[in-house]
Amino acid sequence: MRRCGRILFPPSLKFVSHSGGRLSVTRFSTTGFDLPDWFRNPKDDGSCAGLDDEEDDIFVLPTEPNVSDERRSQSSASRSLSIRPGFPATASHEDAEFEADIDEVSRILSARFASPEAIMIAMDCCSVRVTGRLVDKILTRFSNDWVAAFGFFMWVGTQGGYCHCADSYDLMVDILGKFKQFDLMWGLINQMVEVGGLMSLMTMTKVMRRLAGASRWTEAIDAFHKMDRFGVVKDTKAMNVLLDTLCKERSVKRARGVFQELRGTIPPDENSFNTLVHGWCKARMLKEALETMEEMKQHGFSPSVVTYTSLVEAYCMEKDFQTVYALLDEMRKRRCPPNVVTYTILMHALGKAGRTREALDTFDKLKEDGVAPDASFYNSLIYILGRAGRLEDAYSVVEEMRTTGIAPNVTTFNTLISAACDHSQAENALKLLVKMEEQSCKPDIKTYTPLLKLCCKRQWVKILLFLVCHMFRKDISPDFSTYTLLVSWLCRNGKVAQSCLFLEEMVSKGFAPKQETFDLVMEKLEKRNLQSVYKKIQVLRTQVTNLKHMESFQ
Repeated sequence: MRRCGRILFPPSLKFVSHSGGRLSVTRFSTTGFDLPDWFRNPKDDGSCAGLDDEEDDIFVLPTEPNVSDERRSQSSASRSLSIRPGFPATASHEDAEFEADIDEVSRILSARFASPEAIMIAMDCCSVRVTGRLVDKILTRFSNDWVAAFGFFMWVGTQGGYCHCADSYDLMVDILGKFKQFDLMWGLINQMVEVGGLMSLMTMTKVMRRLAGASRWTEAIDAFHKMDRFGVVKDTKAMNVLLDTLCKERSVKRARGVFQELRGTIPPDENSFNTLVHGWCKARMLKEALETMEEMKQHGFSPSVVTYTSLVEAYCMEKDFQTVYALLDEMRKRRCPPNVVTYTILMHALGKAGRTREALDTFDKLKEDGVAPDASFYNSLIYILGRAGRLEDAYSVVEEMRTTGIAPNVTTFNTLISAACDHSQAENALKLLVKMEEQSCKPDIKTYTPLLKLCCKRQWVKILLFLVCHMFRKDISPDFSTYTLLVSWLCRNGKVAQSCLFLEEMVSKGFAPKQETFDLVMEKLEKRNLQSVYKKIQVLRTQVTNLKHMESFQ
């Protein structure tokens, strides 16, 4: 993670709005500045040699042509896209110390440890100042490495003058649940109960969602029943959380069973029924959804726009747009007109079905109904235009957002980056990442996925490593899908050594690669007669298989 490149930004780029109901050809522009040569010409990037060279360490993007000296001066002071921590001129000594402490802890945790206990021993030589801010930052950064996160969490708990807060406990509970470390998770819950005043519905929500996500349906339901022992009230709100959890984890029938069991003691509300309707619709069980709507009426609740929108979404999934339009008419007649969420779902479904013109016409219908578009609607519109290859129009939508007072968010940039990658506009995709930083929009894992895929496909190892390090600096660690992408694509494109490194790191962080991922890597190693590495990966595979076998008996 030491390698880095620094990019200084140009002045803010100008945007031109469109007029009238039609999209103009003006654009949210990525022109006016160039990427460094190693970004623009990565074709000969066969290795990472030179990445640590001083010459390659600092990269400056030229400013826009014909800008004033004053604007150039402002540009040189703007924030940088960097793998190393950058400090603004106004940064306090305290902020600099905090960043240094973060780097010191990260350096220790980035080494591979066999257990959380080993990390506690390694951390004993660390003299950082422990604060709640530091703990949250580290836990977020290592949220996809439960061994590192839990080892650090335990070590911090032994430091004088510091006590974990409820938020830190909740974050650690979620990390352990994500990696199916349920014994440790319950141990932490018991510790929270002993300390007192830390348990909340938020804690139990994380517990139930992680159990359900691991297909431990019965345990998730049992966790709800035990809530009162932990000082958390079992009321309608809590029941709705359980129903929502089961529905979202593909178990609407169990949710229905829980509802029938509990409604005698816990009164349902409108949200209870809407959750079940949505669950049936997601499962494409429309008969049951309609029956639940009737039951909803019997309990004195009128179907709302939320209820109807679930049905609209279900028929959109079936591509039954005739029924969708009939539903929209029914909503208007019942004085329950469609809202921006309804229109967003419809427009997105039409776009995915290849009915681009019809999808874009939804914009006009939304305005005719007096419904104001929101960020999600605009992002869906950008997705449709990008999918159709109309990137100029997609940039114009960004300007439309800005003129209506809606700032582009992470989904906006993710959609634009994905579209640029899909249409072989690699340089624009990378510039959008720069622009994202310029506008203080924090990326997420979905920002990097299309860029990483592009780098793997074109064998741009240097840029790929830059992006992986940049993710780390943004407290985004690769998840299961990202590791699988890196391992598979690098392997398929002849970068077997790098592929094996990511595979080893994936396993060390507690992820269990699919058997086909191991098959792919081992086949390539065998063809190249790399026997020592082959045996090492074979050992990893056996470890993962044994671990899965043990988990199946728990």
